[in-house]
Amino acid sequence: MTAPRAPGARLRHGRVSLAIGFFVQGAVFALLVTRIPAIQVRYGISDGLLPVFLAAVPVLAGAGSVGTEHLVKRVRPGVVLRCVQPVVCLALLAVGSVGSMAQVAVALGVFGLSVGALDASMNMLGVSLQRAYGQSIMLGFHAAYSLGGIVGASLAWAGAHWKLSLGLLYGPVVGLLIPLALVVGRWFVDGDERDATGSAEGARGGAPVAMRLLLPLCLVMAFAYIGDSTVSNWSAKYLQDVLGSSEQLATVPYNVYMVTTLLGRAVGDLGVRRFGPVAVVRTGTVVAAAGFAVVAAAPGAWVGMAGFTLLGLGLCVIVPQTFAAAGRRAFEERGPGASDTTIARLNIFNYVGFLIGSPLVGAVGDAWSYRGAMLVPMALVLVTLVHARSFGSAPARYGDDHERARTADVGRGGNGL
Repeated sequence: MTAPRAPGARLRHGRVSLAIGFFVQGAVFALLVTRIPAIQVRYGISDGLLPVFLAAVPVLAGAGSVGTEHLVKRVRPGVVLRCVQPVVCLALLAVGSVGSMAQVAVALGVFGLSVGALDASMNMLGVSLQRAYGQSIMLGFHAAYSLGGIVGASLAWAGAHWKLSLGLLYGPVVGLLIPLALVVGRWFVDGDERDATGSAEGARGGAPVAMRLLLPLCLVMAFAYIGDSTVSNWSAKYLQDVLGSSEQLATVPYNVYMVTTLLGRAVGDLGVRRFGPVAVVRTGTVVAAAGFAVVAAAPGAWVGMAGFTLLGLGLCVIVPQTFAAAGRRAFEERGPGASDTTIARLNIFNYVGFLIGSPLVGAVGDAWSYRGAMLVPMALVLVTLVHARSFGSAPARYGDDHERARTADVGRGGNGL
């Protein structure tokens, strides 16, 4: 086996441009979800109708991911990403600027469909670019997403603090992000360009891995997002109502969670390169489960925040490595085209977990207790340990794929833009 060499300029530019794409998406999504109360007030959406609006977005995102599974059989993922990222930004602007409830429903529908295509195509590019690099870089892309989320949430806080209208908040941000997305999209490195055989026929149209083989990773993805949605939807209420914190202190856990998610992902690739994906996922699972246990048993607010800190450090590695494992398995079994379509199929379970998580915790909390409810996502996350072997090979296996991809990159003029 040949040792991995430094990637060419084309791959490096592709990596940076895709990281910026992840950052843009993180910022846009945070700007939407953190201003949901303001959206509800602006358009007079009742408390009874709001859950319908909120559920429609992930449902339509799942439909967008399904559509992308078929679309990438004919169109390269980078083309899909270049087209839909500006649409997502424009849909965000429309959500803050239209004039009626019906119009905002349409805007949210467009947002959901395009987000599904965007999430799927971004992760397709990330997985196959990691394969071309010959080493773990997937967590770095998701770190960029986390950073974008922190920036977006901070901008949303500033908008609320200064009492800016949604249109005035979203307009300048979208005005900056769309040109940025269009510019960096020029340097995306697409699937057939990374195919070591140089054959476009082999890169497009591959069938995804059979669902029975993909099911363990689908369950891991859904359970990880149930854990994530528990933090995003219930951390403030839990700290205030169960642990007796002040209203101001109750806003801290999610911010801490986002920061620790960023930190964990920023260094996570180093762990994968040294210890392998299986060890990293197992460690993250145990840390996340410990975080839920600490939250459930916490005597006070500060211990509860320590639990949410552990949650961020643990959960942050699972989703990127789930995408990487699915892409690697599909590539090994059926080729690069299968990797893309498999990622689109797996991405649906992102939204399944998001849809299930909040109602599940709420139902258990109402029927039993919210301390007990925190044990439910803990148990589900621990299922990842059962399927840890599905996360694949030791890091050394990257080397062969990397050498073939690097040779193809040089052959195509890897130093050019």
